[in-house]
Amino acid sequence: QVQLVESGGGLVQAGGSLRLSCAASGTIFRINAMGWYRQVPGSQRELVAAISSDGSLNYVDSVKGRFTIARDNSKNMVYLQMNSLKPGDTAVYYCNADVVDLAGWAHNYWGQGTQVTVSS
Repeated sequence: QVQLVESGGGLVQAGGSLRLSCAASGTIFRINAMGWYRQVPGSQRELVAAISSDGSLNYVDSVKGRFTIARDNSKNMVYLQMNSLKPGDTAVYYCNADVVDLAGWAHNYWGQGTQVTVSS
């Protein structure tokens, strides 16, 4: 079993910055893609940013140039640096990871979510 634990959310004024962190722990052979999603009440969860095992990046258009995703494979961690935050970025942010176990099976996991609130 694998657990993803996010940290770093909070309340920030528009134009400010936050850095989210997500630590994966448990029985892990390898982590493939890792990513950050967000969700507001009444809306579907959307992909914000993703990073593959070889470092390929993918961002939703609305955060390009403001958010940066990075990972530390030695620590099984993924980060999301969020700059120039806007009220529209307010959401619960979820960490996601595709984890390969010792038997070679891939499983997808979610963190519990961390609230990001941007005030105007």
